Amino acid sequence: MNKGILFYILLLFLVIFFILDLNLGSIHISFYQILKTILSGHNVNKEWELVIFDLRLPKALAATLAGIALGASGLQMQTIFQNPLAGPDVLGINSGASLGVAVLVIGLSSYFTSYISSILGNWTLILAACIGSGAVLLLILFISIRVKDILTILILGIMIGAAISSVVNILQYFGSETLLKSFVVWTLGSLSHINKIQIFILGFCCVVGVALSVLSAKNLDALLLGEKYAITMGMNIKRTRLLIFISTSILAGSTTAFCGPIAFIGIAVPHICRIIFKTSEHKILIFASIIAGAAILLFCDIISQIPSSKLPINSITALVGIPVVIWILLRNRKKIQW
Repeated sequence: MNKGILFYILLLFLVIFFILDLNLGSIHISFYQILKTILSGHNVNKEWELVIFDLRLPKALAATLAGIALGASGLQMQTIFQNPLAGPDVLGINSGASLGVAVLVIGLSSYFTSYISSILGNWTLILAACIGSGAVLLLILFISIRVKDILTILILGIMIGAAISSVVNILQYFGSETLLKSFVVWTLGSLSHINKIQIFILGFCCVVGVALSVLSAKNLDALLLGEKYAITMGMNIKRTRLLIFISTSILAGSTTAFCGPIAFIGIAVPHICRIIFKTSEHKILIFASIIAGAAILLFCDIISQIPSSKLPINSITALVGIPVVIWILLRNRKKIQW
């Protein structure tokens, strides 16, 4: 099938899922009323206006932006590490964000945490996650400058993530029941606790991260043939690697900070796009991954709202993503198609 038609089909699914996500909720509002409210900026029914602008639209936009970020960052990680199971969290960025939140919620005293929260409001967890992921990013960037072998960087990233997870587990062990519950709720991921200003910041991060991905498209194509081949083509490996790491860190770090750690989307989406488009050209795969990532995360959010009580988004992404990854590994058990 023509690749242009495939893009239109993906976009159609994205629009359909976005509309369905806006339509779902405990309060029934027709799509006509939703569209009229969004276009006009107000509604006669003030309750509907509040629900649409403060709850449903930010959540749908958060799912779209998070899906874009995870899809693009997952594709870059799988290419640069030549590993089909590499995802946005492979460098330990998500673990760093978790450590930042764990230190704030569990490690600090409940009085101090409450005092900070009263000043910063819902920015408290986001600030902690940004500091944690940023610290890991600086460490990885330092390692990437000193270490030439990409496999060594992959192993070190995994080790850093494991070490950080161990520290988080220790904090959880000594944390009180109330504080521990707050942290666990954050780890389940959420698209609902994000306001308009945060949507704008997340959108800006996505634009910057995706722009860096697009600029790296040709270099990513060259890396498919190996770093030695890329060097013979005149590529600056260190600069390319640094650019890709910065792009991935911006995309994955901002998503984790605002929405919590969302699993399996970054791993599954690039594989799905490779199968659908039957290409390894990153100029196509980057745009395919951001559209498919947004559509799939919107679909997961829709599924999470079907029960009477909303399910954690991470539970749904795992149920959707794990079968895809298992099927891909079994399908390509002899040779991974890049």
